[in-house]
Amino acid sequence: MLQIRPEDIEKKSFEIITSRMNEERLKFYSDEELLVVKRTIHTTADFDYQHNVIFQNNALQTLKNCIQFDAMIFTDTNMALSGINKRILTDKFGIEPACLIAEKQTIEFAKKNETTRANAAIDLAYQMHENKQALTGKKIPIVFAVGNAPTALIRINELLNKYKPDFIIAAPVGFVNVIEAKELIKQSNIPAIICDGNKGGSNVCAAIINAALLQMV
Repeated sequence: MLQIRPEDIEKKSFEIITSRMNEERLKFYSDEELLVVKRTIHTTADFDYQHNVIFQNNALQTLKNCIQFDAMIFTDTNMALSGINKRILTDKFGIEPACLIAEKQTIEFAKKNETTRANAAIDLAYQMHENKQALTGKKIPIVFAVGNAPTALIRINELLNKYKPDFIIAAPVGFVNVIEAKELIKQSNIPAIICDGNKGGSNVCAAIINAALLQMV
């Protein structure tokens, strides 16, 4: 069995990923975008991500700007939340990301309004965002990282006349309304990183945020 030092495992993994990627795809993305794509492949061991990661409307720089300006970041699953690199996001930038999906107020809101918890979590996130802006008296970016619930993306789209997020990761995984929900985000022209098609997931959301964070340290 080959012996590899722990610190060299990731480096070797990325070398292998680069060697196995399509040469044209390596040229298609900017250097910074390519680091994001490679990290999604590293997380999933799925080379389809070299073809289906879409960076919309200066997406990556927008995400970095949001982080630098104390964004409120909401995930749609606790799995995505747990995968985000808090050592950088919280310790360096002072941002505590949140997931509202299992909170008591979300469950009560969803029941009262006869909607899904994913929908309710979006509504409550916007309420929290408004309250914090009113309290601080300053503009605060709001970021959504969606890796599971296409209904969350649909709700974001429904509310665009009232609320417009500063950035979205649109990466729900599955087969029901997934492609359609991602298409809504494409048409919105909101700065977004979109995992096209049926693929995505909570781990991919976390990987995308972490890829951006690692470029900021």
